[in-house]
Amino acid sequence: MVSRLNSSSNSSEVNQIIPDHDAPAVREHAELEEIKPSFIKNADQKQTVLVTGHAGFIGFHVVKALLERGDNVVGIDSLNTHYDIRLKRERLALLVDLAKATGQVLIDLRGDLTDKTVLESCFLSHKIQRVIHLAGQTDKFLSNGTAQSCVQNNIHAFAQLLEFCKTYKIQNLTYASSHAVYGSGLERPMSEQDCANYPLRLDAATQRSCELMAHSYSYLFSLPTTGLRFFSVYGPWGRPDSVLFVFARKIVEGKPIQIYNEGENSRDYTYIADVVESVIRANDSPTQVLTHCESKEFSSTELLKNKAPWQVVNVGASVPISIERLIFALETALEKKAIKEYLTGPILEMGRSCADIQHLKKVFKYSPRTSFEEGIAEFVKWFRHYYQL
Repeated sequence: MVSRLNSSSNSSEVNQIIPDHDAPAVREHAELEEIKPSFIKNADQKQTVLVTGHAGFIGFHVVKALLERGDNVVGIDSLNTHYDIRLKRERLALLVDLAKATGQVLIDLRGDLTDKTVLESCFLSHKIQRVIHLAGQTDKFLSNGTAQSCVQNNIHAFAQLLEFCKTYKIQNLTYASSHAVYGSGLERPMSEQDCANYPLRLDAATQRSCELMAHSYSYLFSLPTTGLRFFSVYGPWGRPDSVLFVFARKIVEGKPIQIYNEGENSRDYTYIADVVESVIRANDSPTQVLTHCESKEFSSTELLKNKAPWQVVNVGASVPISIERLIFALETALEKKAIKEYLTGPILEMGRSCADIQHLKKVFKYSPRTSFEEGIAEFVKWFRHYYQL
């Protein structure tokens, strides 16, 4: 039914899923139910999209959506061990199954973006039209031992990617950023017009640097770029080091959840399906050079006045969720009470976050649709099934 080519090129491993178009699509694994094959449709015009970090949480869901609608995908991932690599391998296995079912081409490259030969081989071998960059290091609390790798994996890798996008005249580059670039929490929703020059974390500082590098390439080489500032993404197949995983596991195991600031800290939790929709819409809509009128409407910053095809967009639910509400939602879905332990001490992250999504609504005609309780129920459903609880 499907032939698989395994080879190595330079320092990367390549797995190419080549569909047999004369054979009918067959469900070979029950896991395809997780992918919802009924949603599969053919795109009017197929694109070949490079997705970096496709074994990651957001990357997996984005590639899944691209394959379902009829695009071909080239994915690059180093499969690093920042968290359980088994989860990453199982995500990739589901994507392989989906490529078989849809008849799309999935090129699975194994490599590190800091190695120039990996990108060079990728762009030379495949006619890539658009790029979605989701790879990177997002450790919240960096020690001195990991600071250099954070700079390498984020800034150095992105600089190389920008250069290849310029050289190969890529139609559009969409890349991940974070609400952490805003620094300390604001009392009001965070807007793209707010200052983002004082991030408190090193990974956020590198993300802000990437936004500025993207602006330079957009201005100098007319490369359309869109940076998406994600707000606390959650959902099935998420990162096991996220607060949802940690709290859910402690509730199941009957261990206390440590709560600071009387549970008043809040986050703008954004369900993965809404994030994926935002990413796809952004990548389908290359940024245009803003007119004088539009630049006044969207921002008063000096950056947009250069009229480059560049923008940054908040992607959030615009609903701050307190820790207490998060715990209650998990208790309800898990049908078990949490043991709470209230503590005093230094708070290492901003106390609150909430996205102003007027730009998202105006430019991409979209706003997140999944309620928090609905999203938590979907996460817990997957959590129970995956860990056989």
